[in-house]
Amino acid sequence: MEHEADTAGATPSGPTLGRRIIVAAFDGWNDAGEAATSAVGLLLADGGYEPVLSVDPELYFDYQYTRPTVEADSEGRRRLRWPEATLHRPLHTPDGATEFWILSGVEPARAWQAFAAEFVDAALREDITGFVTLGSMMADVPHTRPISIFAGSDNDGLRAALSLERSSYEGPVGVLSVLGDAAERAGIPSASLWASVPHYVAGHTPSPKATLALLDRLEELAAADVPRGTLAAEAATWEATIDAAAADDDEMREYIHQLEQARDTVESPEASGDAIAQAFESYLRRSDGRGGKDDRPGR
Repeated sequence: MEHEADTAGATPSGPTLGRRIIVAAFDGWNDAGEAATSAVGLLLADGGYEPVLSVDPELYFDYQYTRPTVEADSEGRRRLRWPEATLHRPLHTPDGATEFWILSGVEPARAWQAFAAEFVDAALREDITGFVTLGSMMADVPHTRPISIFAGSDNDGLRAALSLERSSYEGPVGVLSVLGDAAERAGIPSASLWASVPHYVAGHTPSPKATLALLDRLEELAAADVPRGTLAAEAATWEATIDAAAADDDEMREYIHQLEQARDTVESPEASGDAIAQAFESYLRRSDGRGGKDDRPGR
């Protein structure tokens, strides 16, 4: 089934993502420093949303890997909370404004093609015009420099119109790649944004600076206002906290200095304009196929 994207607001150079965009992020393999899930969490918190589709957890999750949790409700009654993945739609959107639909939850453990098909079918029913996946990976980058964002797409029109990269990576992927591929095959233009999170802090604390960088790039990609809440202040505090830790650790301070020198070399006028994309590919190729908050690089 083919789906034509809404090209309202498209530039002469090519199509855009339209005005009804799914933004997807998942807890786990694709979420170093909780950067991606924090980004969609902030979008959800900014306005009213309602669920459109939640998958049956029995079909997609391995409870030995992603266990249900027990929690108390407002009246003190204990109840089980099962892992989930849910598509949310905004309740109110100003006329002419871009709608961000949010797909979030836990990365499934099995039946990924069926999982992706459920959400792509829902996207087609709801006339979704674009699909953006958010991910974050641990990388050899310093916390003191701007967070690098790899913005890519396999859609020729989007790459030309939005100055996106085409990844040449070959190897294991996460569910974000499966969803993006399924969307493209259904005729929904898809793009991906990946934040590089300093590996020496990614497994220990959320990275608001990376979350802020993802949202900044999403705003550019979607040509729409994106809420950021107090992320700017949180990012400054995050950086200052790491600075303070490094000040008392000579080895850490020297290592960060080496990363700064490497980053500055990549961004020097003499460096290729494709340097960040090449670094992204190099990182993926040398990884062992694991990633995320548990010290496994996301994809």
